[in-house]
Amino acid sequence: MSTAPRYLGPRGLRASTPSPTQLADVMRAHEGLSQLTARLEASRRRLRVIAPALPGPLLASVQSGPLDEEGWSLLVANAAVAAKLRHLQPRLEALLAQAGLPGRIRIKLTRK
Repeated sequence: MSTAPRYLGPRGLRASTPSPTQLADVMRAHEGLSQLTARLEASRRRLRVIAPALPGPLLASVQSGPLDEEGWSLLVANAAVAAKLRHLQPRLEALLAQAGLPGRIRIKLTRK
């Protein structure tokens, strides 16, 4: 008659595994994460508003960045894209204002 070693405990008992919680539920439940999620969505919304004003190749080099009380950042891959966006900046800010999302746009180079 073989018995399990003492450190394994009785065979009939199994560890219970809690049911997995969806990431979205966790994000909504935590106040700080909920605010972060709202800011991320607001940043993405701004990019969707200005996207039609950006030529296709330029749009591929632009990412939505942080949104805060001072404005919104566009993250760009290189200086040439940043220069073109600075040229388009008044038009882009006007599009945001028309959509009810006024604010200053900051253009920042991403470091790789």
